[in-house]
Formats: sequence, C-alpha cells, structure tokens
Amino acid sequence: MHAKLTTRSVAAFEPNHSGLVRVRTPVSRSEMKPKRLLIKRDNTVTLKAVAQHLGLTPGTVSAVLNNSAASRSIPDRTRDRILQAARELNYRPNFMARSLRVQRTYTIGVILEEIGDGYGSMIVSGIEEYIREKNYFFLTVAHRHDRALLQTYSQMLIARGVEGFITVDTSLEDVPSLPTVAVAGHRPLENVTNIILDHREAALLGLQHLKDLGHEQVAFLRGQPQSSDSEVRWNAICEVAQELGIKIDSERVVQLQGLDSTPELGYPFGKELLSRKVPFTALFAYNDISAIGAMRAFQEAGLRVPEDVSVVGFDDVVSATFCIPSLTTVRQPLKKMGRIAAETLLARIEDGAEVKTEIAVEPELVVRKSTAPVPQGGQSASPSSSQQPGGQKTVARVSP
Repeated sequence: MHAKLTTRSVAAFEPNHSGLVRVRTPVSRSEMKPKRLLIKRDNTVTLKAVAQHLGLTPGTVSAVLNNSAASRSIPDRTRDRILQAARELNYRPNFMARSLRVQRTYTIGVILEEIGDGYGSMIVSGIEEYIREKNYFFLTVAHRHDRALLQTYSQMLIARGVEGFITVDTSLEDVPSLPTVAVAGHRPLENVTNIILDHREAALLGLQHLKDLGHEQVAFLRGQPQSSDSEVRWNAICEVAQELGIKIDSERVVQLQGLDSTPELGYPFGKELLSRKVPFTALFAYNDISAIGAMRAFQEAGLRVPEDVSVVGFDDVVSATFCIPSLTTVRQPLKKMGRIAAETLLARIEDGAEVKTEIAVEPELVVRKSTAPVPQGGQSASPSSSQQPGGQKTVARVSP
C-alpha cells in the first residue's frame, strides 16, 4: 500500500529565454488550509483572533486595545494597524472575562448628593469623559445628604467590586476603605484627596466686582448647612468683606434651607429678604440656582435686575447663561474638577500614585447682564410689597 501523499503541487508559470514555462511547486497541506479566525459560538471575535489576523502576539494587541502603560512603547504604525483591525473585525472586549482573569473590575463608584442637578452633572461629565478614554466604567448613587443612605450605598458599591470612589458635595466623616477623591471635600482624611476651589479668591472676585460698581449695601444668600462648601465659602466671604470695607448686616443675610436643586431653592428666600424691608443694592448668592430663584422673586416684586438690584451667582451652571438677564457669576471649573478627580483616582488605582491631600483649582469671574453700577445717588432698592392679586405689580419703593 502506498503511503498517503502529504504534499500537493500547484501550477505556476515562470519566464525563461523561450517564453513562459509551466512548473509545479509542492505545497504542504498546512499551507493549503486557509487561516480561520478564532470565533466563538456567539459569533464574537476573540482577542486571539485579532492577533492571529495581524501576525502579532495577543499581549501586544491587548496592550493597545486596553490602552495600558505597556502600549506606550509600541510604534504608532503598529497601534494603528491593531485599532483598524479591531474595527474591521468588529472586535468587542469581554470585560467579564478580563475581570475574572486579572481579578479587577475596572469600575469606580461616583457618590453624589443629587443626580441631574446643574452642579453635579457638570462634574460627572468631566469624570465620564476621562474614564471613557481609559476603558473604565462608573456606577453612580445619590444620597441626598442622608447619612444612613450614604453608608448603605457605599457598601453596595464595594460589594459590586468598585476599585475606588469619587464623591461630590459629600461630607465624609470616616476613613474610606478604598482610594477616594472628594470634589468639594474639606475634611482631611487618610486615603482621601480633596479637590477644592480657592474660596477666598472666589469671594474676592465676586465682592470686588460689586464694590467696583459702587455697591456697599450687599445682601447674601448663605448656603445650606448640609452642603460641604457652605461653611468655608461663608467664612471666606466674611473675611474678604471686612478687608474691602463691605459691612455684612445680619438683616441682609438669609440662610438657605432644603434640598431643592432647582431655582425654586432661592425663590422663597428672595421673597423673605424683600419682606424684611432692609435696603440693598446687590445680592451675592451661594450658588447660581438660588440666585436665579431670587431674581424671579425680585422681578415679581417690581424690581428690575440689574437697574434696581445687581445679582451675582456662584458655579456657572448651564442655566446661568440662559436665564433673563444672564447671570454674572463666579465660575468653578466644574467639568475640569471632575476630570482631575478621575485622573487622580485612576493614577492611584493603576500606578499606586502617592496620595495627595489636596488639589486646588482657581475660580474665574464671568460678567454677564445681571450686574450694573449702583443706582444713581447711591439709592437702595427696597420694595414695599410683592406682587398684588390679579397680576398687578407694585413699583419698587426707592429708599435713600
């Protein structure tokens, strides 16, 4: 019996001095077989398949697709080939398998006071933008300043395998068990990096602007006690006001209360300020949403902003640009703060970076249409009453 042939021949044509000559070249069976991609039963392409397709090692492909530190040494041309092949083959990473293999989840927990408010949403936008670039996920919870809920949610996130926390407007009392970055955190704690605004500079920007416009009788909406920035911001305002010679009269200071994250927060306290019948020419509000709500109360009472009273907010949320009039405000770089928080946390998770106690960011004054020079003669706006029945508005009484 003859042994089975292990080779086959293929025809080819080669040139010689007399023309083309047909020759046969032996080819092994292994060479005859077309390369088959490693495809799972659910028709998903594996990482090994991408590597096989490119003739590269799975480790090289993995480094590029996961954007790991090792990928920095891979030539750009090779990186581009890998990314293009992954797109063409419709490769999708299996994060569950990856997590089991390396015993990591590539997930962080984001803990906020409120989901969807103008302040927190801008910070979360910065967080999301950065971690998406690094192929991480995040889980979000809102505690509404409920200590028991905060504790419960923290444990739930840990049980789901998060590798670190970012907190927003959250007062931490206990040392967290995981690496943590606190946006608007002011309490020094082990294992926590606080991202803070320079509140003294912020107070100076707002009050100096009003002083330059001639305002001396300034009213204030003071932040809610449970908000993490309230105390430090108010202390900064008091310090700067004294330096600038702006007297803070307790009758012109209204304490905000409640958890509302809309302009409704400032509306009743704007009305309360008017009901005291204490003259003022300007309002410096704790945040933009309270400033917008207070402006509505002033306008209903017949006061014109900024002709009768100037208003300054704080934060520069999106609605500050679109309210009428548009709001002069002290801007916190909220999106940037979120990005810094994410970058800081991932550096600790990935590289074991040193824990920084504090990272400070600088504020900026944004002047829009809600502030103007003090009314002529230094007169102060003090409405005699609010809106009358039937939609009639009283004209503001101007006191000397």
